[in-house]
Amino acid sequence: MSKEKVVLAYSGGLDTSIIIPWLKENYDYEVIAVAVDVGQGEELEPLREKAIKTGASKIYIEDLKKEFVEDFIFPTLKAGAIYEGKYLLGTSMARPLIAKRLVEIAEAEGAQAIAHGATGKGNDQVRFELTIKALNPHIKIIAPWRIWDIKSRDEEIEYAQKRGIPVPVTKEHPYSMDRNLWHLSHEGSDLEDPWNEPKDDVYLIITPPNKAPDKPTYVEIGFEQGTPKTINGQAYDSVELIEELNRLGAQNGVGITDMVENRLVGMKSRGIYETPGGTILYLAHRELESLTLDRQTAHYKEMIATKFAELVYDGCWYTPLREALSAFVDSTQQTVTGTVRMKLYKGNCSPAGVKSDYSLYDVDLATFGEEDVYNQKDAEGFINLFGLPLKVRALMMERNKKS
Repeated sequence: MSKEKVVLAYSGGLDTSIIIPWLKENYDYEVIAVAVDVGQGEELEPLREKAIKTGASKIYIEDLKKEFVEDFIFPTLKAGAIYEGKYLLGTSMARPLIAKRLVEIAEAEGAQAIAHGATGKGNDQVRFELTIKALNPHIKIIAPWRIWDIKSRDEEIEYAQKRGIPVPVTKEHPYSMDRNLWHLSHEGSDLEDPWNEPKDDVYLIITPPNKAPDKPTYVEIGFEQGTPKTINGQAYDSVELIEELNRLGAQNGVGITDMVENRLVGMKSRGIYETPGGTILYLAHRELESLTLDRQTAHYKEMIATKFAELVYDGCWYTPLREALSAFVDSTQQTVTGTVRMKLYKGNCSPAGVKSDYSLYDVDLATFGEEDVYNQKDAEGFINLFGLPLKVRALMMERNKKS
């Protein structure tokens, strides 16, 4: 009789490396590892040999960078979704995509379970498991960190060493990190104290602003219906576009975020995020919308952005509400087409020009010079009507004071 199968979200790091033998020892499963490339910047092919040596029966190595950008990053960008005003949702967007592929492979392999290495303190356990439940409610979920007796990183290392598993941990960079095409996050060690300023050696992508070039860099980004398509007039593939903006932003010190955020599970955590290309795109997209969206739509979309960010952060990508909000966002983006020029200088990223054939900005109406388009006398009647409730209330209060 063949063994039951479990599909493991596999990175080759310490957690998932020891999960393979742990699953085999405690469940007697056939373990199928799945490594998903969302732009980690690492060579994943060596994981093939490592996974098999550690005890996996096979490993899938999946390149999902294009799907990550087009189906997750760009919809979130168009929504203007930023969690708690700072976090550009790099890890949050990637987890549902990874979990989706885990489900697809589990179904193809006839696996009974999916396992992941997320801890019981973090957000990722929720993101993985909500996606799995939404896409296949019949698959069993195994989260070793919520089950096993291992309580610390030192115990993990000891467990690995007893089984001859290489330990991919160094003291030179002691932070918990997550990297993909959109960002690189850092947590732990000295960063756990919010009073500690991050040291320059924390940053592995971005040049510290004080060491960035003394001359600004200008970059023009072309959008079509809210989606970035060109850089300085040249068309780019979606993945290459992010990579090029990452390069430009990083060399100019753009995209560092230091924040204490509210995790979904109820605690606060401090993280440092490097998001160079994403920072440029968010600011450029917002600038183009300021030119092409009417006041009511722009203001309502700001409220939508907050809710959209919460849904993505909380792992609720595959939910009716997120899908409905995306449909609303797509409707608002029909005229968000044009070009934005951004100035990058020592950590700052600011608009330096915007143009669009769909611009709602009318210089004849906005000018402070002589014009005959806008009749300023019309403003008197508008103010009288707009202020009527205030006037009525003031008269009422005046009457009551006299009585």
